[in-house]
Amino acid sequence: MFTSTSKVILEYLKMVAAVSLAGVIIGLLKSQPYILAVVFLALIIYVFYKTLFKSKTGRNWIPVVGMILTGLLGIIAEYWGVSNDHWQYYHIDSILPAWLPFAWMLAFYLLYRLEYKILPYLKNPSRLRRIMLMIFLTLTIPAFGEMVAINMDVWSYSWPYQILGVPVYAFIALVLLHMFVYIILYIIFKNNYGKMLPFNTAGSSS
Repeated sequence: MFTSTSKVILEYLKMVAAVSLAGVIIGLLKSQPYILAVVFLALIIYVFYKTLFKSKTGRNWIPVVGMILTGLLGIIAEYWGVSNDHWQYYHIDSILPAWLPFAWMLAFYLLYRLEYKILPYLKNPSRLRRIMLMIFLTLTIPAFGEMVAINMDVWSYSWPYQILGVPVYAFIALVLLHMFVYIILYIIFKNNYGKMLPFNTAGSSS
């Protein structure tokens, strides 16, 4: 399936470690949501600066707009879920923690970067294969961070059929949201970025 399976596995494991570490940090700072929000916001500003002003290939608005869309859609989904008692956050004095929209934005960026690195290794990279790989990554990568944070008492789900605290419905919702964002991105950027990853397998790093 891949031209270099070892490199793909290495990139995958590096991202698993990154999101797991993020889960640990969220767990350790769960009682300090505003400090965590500042840390995440600083990371986002750095990503925006690097992507728009320090990229060797020119400005790439795909990850920037994707992060903003994911943050907006993610916080809407979070408000719906908490308001309907599908899940709840602990150790905060508000309905949703201050760091939450920034976490959604960074989650999109991490997935985007991993897809950017792995997609070129696909053999015979048809659209279906690219979509299937993106779905697999979206199903698995965020789950590691969620499992860590959930088991550090940051939040919990009331939905059934859970795997280490993450319900099947949450897996499905993550995939639907991520792919919906990509549909919007493709509509917005297909004329200017249609040949760039993840829309095509021939692209350059952002």
